[in-house]
Amino acid sequence: MSLGIRSQRSKIFFGFILILCAVTFLSGCSQASRSSGSSSEENTPATSVSKDITIIHSLPNDTLDPHNTWITLRAGVTETLLRLDENMKISPWLASDWETKDDRTWVFSIREGIQFQDGTPLDAQAVKASFERGIADSKALAAALKIASMEANGQQLQITTTEPYPAFPTELVHPTTSIISVAAENQMGKEAFNNAPVGTGPFKVTSFTPGSEIHLVRNDDYWDGKAKLNEVTFKFNADANVRTLAFQSKQADIVFHLSPEMLTSIEADNELSVSSVTSLRTHYFTYNPASSSVSDHRVREALDKLIDRDSIVQDIMLGHASPANGPFNASLPFGNREGYQKLDEAGALRLLESAGYTKGSDGKFQKDGKPLTLKLIAFTGVNPELPLIPQVVQSEAAKAGITIEIVSVEYPEVYIADHTDWDMSTSSYLTSPRGDGGSFLNSAYVPGGSYNPANIQVDGLEPILKELNETGDTEKRNEITQQAVTVINKALPHSYIINPNILVGINQRVTDWKPGAEEFYIVTHTLDVK
Repeated sequence: MSLGIRSQRSKIFFGFILILCAVTFLSGCSQASRSSGSSSEENTPATSVSKDITIIHSLPNDTLDPHNTWITLRAGVTETLLRLDENMKISPWLASDWETKDDRTWVFSIREGIQFQDGTPLDAQAVKASFERGIADSKALAAALKIASMEANGQQLQITTTEPYPAFPTELVHPTTSIISVAAENQMGKEAFNNAPVGTGPFKVTSFTPGSEIHLVRNDDYWDGKAKLNEVTFKFNADANVRTLAFQSKQADIVFHLSPEMLTSIEADNELSVSSVTSLRTHYFTYNPASSSVSDHRVREALDKLIDRDSIVQDIMLGHASPANGPFNASLPFGNREGYQKLDEAGALRLLESAGYTKGSDGKFQKDGKPLTLKLIAFTGVNPELPLIPQVVQSEAAKAGITIEIVSVEYPEVYIADHTDWDMSTSSYLTSPRGDGGSFLNSAYVPGGSYNPANIQVDGLEPILKELNETGDTEKRNEITQQAVTVINKALPHSYIINPNILVGINQRVTDWKPGAEEFYIVTHTLDVK
């Protein structure tokens, strides 16, 4: 099984079309990124050296709308009221401090002396306008913030939520709560603004090619100290092999989500290094609650037993991952303390037989004369392992007598939201980027939630989420989150597969930077190159 996968990957990697695409992409990198950096260092005085960097991420972006994408915060254009520190603790950012009057009312002190990149001042009224814009433009943001009213007075912003919401500050670290200049949008128009948004960050957008790249220049008036780099080229490419080639050829300085199988050759180059970061992301399968096949719990449980998590960790991720036993990494304080489901073909067969399936002369399971054939929606790319995981499960299912047909699409969550003709789908989300599980549970298990395109509901979960949402004590929240995971794992609307590490390639010329588990803060004012 794993040899077959590797063989296929090698064919893809060395294919003519890929090489042609890679050459084209690298040519673009070469033209865009290095012209100012090295030549300036060689030919101009040190005081006028221009420093630039090229970063490649896996997830394409078609818009820079700060309230509907993460990219503007990742690119250092926008910032949020609060942020996560290196220990995943909530800390001040644009807000210098905050307090709660009760479990619904919060008062934030906005820092003095900060200006947006268009020169307009940052005060409570500007922050209020930014939240109003975000709530109007994003249903997901409106549902997450639950804001009933806001009062702005100088640098003080009071926010009242629609219900008791002790975890409200954790929502304010999310990239889609970025604070933007509504005055700039009013002047530019929404379409132009969403191609070059104006925030408070250390870099400004000079150009944006949807799905391809952003070009950024330093914001010389940045409030927390002028950035060390002059320019940044932030590219997107969903093909891991192309990203890896760009890194190996030194055309990109920081590259996210490298192919694990290429790590050995990368590490042999003393100018390159790889950081393998334990992530807060989980890959999983979503089962269609409307499917006549997987709506049967016994069929879902059988499929869960046919997921060879150990093989996925070792053969695909080469050890840069851990088997998942729930939505959250088991190492987190609110992670599941129980073990993960091992490959168990015999147990899967017993479950299918108990569900009324029998094997025909061809060795395939069938019921009422209809073969057990499932349609699995998979990613075409993004993280290199995402297209491969369904193939592992397909192989194990075939051995057991189940036919799985894989349909690859760019965004599975979009497909399953728009279609009903599927049984399983691959999902991949940061399940605890704010150091807490509440946001994911509310997004993935409440109908209409931003991570719930299949509108999944779990019996018995609603009162647990209500108690979680009304609880502020961290230890108590951790206990309630674990209770929720127990209920979810019993219902099995999802099969949690692995927690992948983030594999980031870093050229040795890069200094004062390291990737974070939260995947939020990529372009910073301290990022530098030699």
